[in-house]
Amino acid sequence: MEIGVVGKPNVGKSTFFAAATLVDVQIANYPFTTIDANIGVTYATAEHPCKELNCTPNPQNYQYKNGIALIPIKMIDVAGLVPGAHEGRGLGNKFLDDLRMASALIHVIDATGKTDAEGQPTDYHDPVEDIEFLEKEIDYWIYGILRKNWEKFAKRVKMQGLKLSKAIADQLAGIGVSEDDVLEAMHRVNLSDDPTKWSDEDLFNFVRELRKINKPIIIAANKADAADDEQIKRLIREGEKRGYIVVPTSAAAELTLRKAAKAGYIDYIPGSRDFKVLKPLNEKQKHGLELIREKVLNRFGSTGVQEVINRAVFELLQLIPVYPVEDEHKLTDQFGNVLPHVFLMKKGSTPRDLAFKVHTDLGRTFLYAINAKTHRRVGEDYELQFNDIIKIVATAR
Repeated sequence: MEIGVVGKPNVGKSTFFAAATLVDVQIANYPFTTIDANIGVTYATAEHPCKELNCTPNPQNYQYKNGIALIPIKMIDVAGLVPGAHEGRGLGNKFLDDLRMASALIHVIDATGKTDAEGQPTDYHDPVEDIEFLEKEIDYWIYGILRKNWEKFAKRVKMQGLKLSKAIADQLAGIGVSEDDVLEAMHRVNLSDDPTKWSDEDLFNFVRELRKINKPIIIAANKADAADDEQIKRLIREGEKRGYIVVPTSAAAELTLRKAAKAGYIDYIPGSRDFKVLKPLNEKQKHGLELIREKVLNRFGSTGVQEVINRAVFELLQLIPVYPVEDEHKLTDQFGNVLPHVFLMKKGSTPRDLAFKVHTDLGRTFLYAINAKTHRRVGEDYELQFNDIIKIVATAR
């Protein structure tokens, strides 16, 4: 799974990426600082089951700190986007190519309105327009892929009796579209199974719904500490009208806190409301951290960066953490490690889905599962819950 960090130039996109991943990237106050995509690892955070069960985990594919599981997620920071990107303006072609396989997009916007549509400093630009322009660029990009040979494609599907949803999914496999995505989009706009009857408007409406399903977007209202309360409230209100989660964010504050924590100056868990000073600071460091506490943490409850990541994973993508174990009593794997692995499963997934995630053979030979928290046997129709601990029982291979 991959999450893309997107937005126009000069809004703090690369700062957000650096804060989320601690990957060193070029950060500068001019457009197109990012030319080649930066790739790193960030973490979705969730309360760990051991906090409730009073155990100490031995994590193998995630990290653990102070009762919190840090679950790794691939993140990509792509080149800044400007209007007309789908036609190749700016670094448009590269931008769109870089986000092909992203499961979700974090759209970083300048909440202060001090960056114009091209990423240049300005007195005021309505950030709500940036929300709409990103939608438009991605919609027209996907539409362009399908529209190019649509008549020929539609005739071939009809003449050969092909399954339309699969044929479209095959056409868009390069941007990570599945047949389920296509079926859901077709259902939403109530389209005919005969593609020769689709108008250009039908095709565009279908693409718009497909983008919402395949490339869901969350808004990071960056530089929120420099915006007034009314600006933030309006952004949240206007974003929600368009179906978006909008999170007030200060990527610069988060980057400072994470670097200070990495250097051992403070104890800070991403997403926390506060931090603890661990060793003496000079006056400049003290002043900088106190400003972050006052202007960001006390005002918004966090810097917003971790909230954006968590809500992208758990709300937009509808994923839940599930821990498979070999011994449901000791909560261990075959080597005695306590809760060593966590998998992010789609809401609605079953124990058999988890078995396939662990190993294909385990899925094929699945018999039933045991919920380690309740010690009850559950069947393959059981719906996995957030932080479930599951033992898979399979036939001998």
